[in-house]
Amino acid sequence: MRSSSYFSLLLVIPLFLLSSCLVSKKKYDILNGKKSALEAEKADCQDQLTKSQAEVARLNDQISGLNSQVDTLNSQIMGLNTVNKNLQAEHEKYKNQSRAQTTVLSKNLSQREKDLIESEKKVQQLQNDVQEREARVKELEKVLADKDKAVNELKNKVSKALLNFKEKDLTINIKNGKVYVSLSEQLLFKSGKTDVDAKGKEALKKLAEVLKDQADINIMVEGHTDDVAISGGTPGMKDNWDLSVLRATEIVRILTAAGVDPQKVVPAGRGEFSPVAEGKTPEARQKNRRTEIILTPKLDELFKILDNK
Repeated sequence: MRSSSYFSLLLVIPLFLLSSCLVSKKKYDILNGKKSALEAEKADCQDQLTKSQAEVARLNDQISGLNSQVDTLNSQIMGLNTVNKNLQAEHEKYKNQSRAQTTVLSKNLSQREKDLIESEKKVQQLQNDVQEREARVKELEKVLADKDKAVNELKNKVSKALLNFKEKDLTINIKNGKVYVSLSEQLLFKSGKTDVDAKGKEALKKLAEVLKDQADINIMVEGHTDDVAISGGTPGMKDNWDLSVLRATEIVRILTAAGVDPQKVVPAGRGEFSPVAEGKTPEARQKNRRTEIILTPKLDELFKILDNK
């Protein structure tokens, strides 16, 4: 019985050992396969590590370049910041200047506007003055035209009244807006005398008929002589001044006696000092011995217009 058990035990041990060997070999193969896989994985990791190290090196190079660019950009930024500060300072300066200039320009503009308004007022005033002056000029032109017309009408009336007298004895002209009636000595006076001849009185009375109806004229009677001195001892006269004045006064008496308003008539003597002919010939002296009756239109209306400035 015991030997049978022992035998059985001997039989079991080898089987156990064989079974153990078989299990170890299988584990070995498994482990060996894992090893190979790990080695392959290790090699792959090593390859990836190499690549990663290369990539890290490349990235480090890029980082270094970027850092260099960053440094450059930082430097540029600092420069730009400096420029920007300078520009801001300049801008602020110009802005302040602009404000000051704007203030000055505003003041100037305001003053210009005031000046413009004042100028417009002056222009308007000048236009009004021009219009008023134009109105006065037209009024003056009308008055002068009326006076010229009146002077011409007066000349025509005087010419008509004295039509029967010889041309050599009297002339009638218009000069400077006045009517000049020039009467020769032979029509009025004998040589050196102050009494008017009958023919002269006739002429003066006809003239007075025209003048006494002329309300708007003044009358100047001027006596003129030649340059020959009067004869010594002539009663009441020392020289040609006296002769010319006395003759003018005598004519004024005749005119006023014939109806001419005495307030309109003024006698005057010119002596030999206002000749119409030069020279000492008998003809020249005869022309200078004359009496001029100067008819001047009153210009009261004209002076009123001129005074209304």
